[in-house]
Amino acid sequence: MIQLRTMLKVADNTGAKLVQCFHILGGSKRKYGELGDVIVGVVKDAEPKKLVKKHEVVRAIIVRQKKNYRRKDGSYIRFDDNAVVILDAKTKNPKGGRVSGPMAKEVKERGFDEVAALAEDLV
Repeated sequence: MIQLRTMLKVADNTGAKLVQCFHILGGSKRKYGELGDVIVGVVKDAEPKKLVKKHEVVRAIIVRQKKNYRRKDGSYIRFDDNAVVILDAKTKNPKGGRVSGPMAKEVKERGFDEVAALAEDLV
């Protein structure tokens, strides 16, 4: 469950380390984001001389969340951290070339095939 002002780790090699969520796409009254949702956030911490700079506004997809997520088959999945992958502007393609850590298969189910292809393993 990702809400406004949530700090998320970045799981790709764009250079950003932390992103703070300030909008969840999908409606004006949307309060929470889950696995596979797209958010708009600002980069709070970044490595120097990389693709993404500090204070840059980016779109990202949620690939891991701490809160239990109930799947259609009745099982639950949860991760150790909240993490996102930064996307190109208004597309479903990832900005980076590598993704670290596991990723939920809900990302692939929501149509982000390019992001899911970069994952170490889909859980």
